[in-house]
Amino acid sequence: MKYFTAKNSIVRKIWGSPDTVLFIFAGAAAEFAVNKAVDWLYFTGRLPADPLGRLFSTVVYSHKIIFSELDDANRAIDQITAIHKTVEQNRHAQIPDWAYRDVLFMLIYYSITSFEVLQRKLSDAEKEEIFDAFYRVGMRMRLTGLPQNYKDWTIAHEQHLQNDTLFSDFTIDLYKQYLKHLGYARYQILKQVQILIVPEKVNQLLSLGQVRFIMPLLWMYKLSRKFKLGGVVIRMVLPKAYRAQVKNLQAA
Repeated sequence: MKYFTAKNSIVRKIWGSPDTVLFIFAGAAAEFAVNKAVDWLYFTGRLPADPLGRLFSTVVYSHKIIFSELDDANRAIDQITAIHKTVEQNRHAQIPDWAYRDVLFMLIYYSITSFEVLQRKLSDAEKEEIFDAFYRVGMRMRLTGLPQNYKDWTIAHEQHLQNDTLFSDFTIDLYKQYLKHLGYARYQILKQVQILIVPEKVNQLLSLGQVRFIMPLLWMYKLSRKFKLGGVVIRMVLPKAYRAQVKNLQAA
């Protein structure tokens, strides 16, 4: 039986850890807000109505692909492509390939930075393995212009950040929605986590600033894992509606 990723893959270790997935989610929430294609997410109305749910669905789909048998993973990727084709038909326009690449690049980047903040530094081989998993997702989606290896990806990623990000009215509205749905305390924690993991360009656009109070919380967070108290932290950080979903993102 062949799986999309090997059972001993570093990709599975990263995406099988709920706390790491939370950090990936936080990073994507920041970068979606400044991506030039964010208007596509507003087109259906789902993003402003439920920003956490809409962004979290991207994480859930990624998790499903990573832990599925190869045929099931490919069907899930094809389903994602079909959903976006429907949106394109409704809007009578085409989502540019660079926008799809940006999402893949986010998943690669935040898989790496989130794991390194919470766990340890990754080797070059492990980073290559992370790149390869999402490269295969992009190939299945028939995307053009994908870099061929991790080294080329680092160059392409920087170019995408420079070309495809800006601060806009969508940015302002999306962060207002984050505040509304998270509440003040969780919203402040979200921004502090984002400071730890987002690229400098994204930090500058969002004016996130410097780390203030997150380091003691991060230390407590890591300590809680050793004593199997991660569920307590999840309850502190996430609204009730999303706690069960995060807990289900365990290694298969």
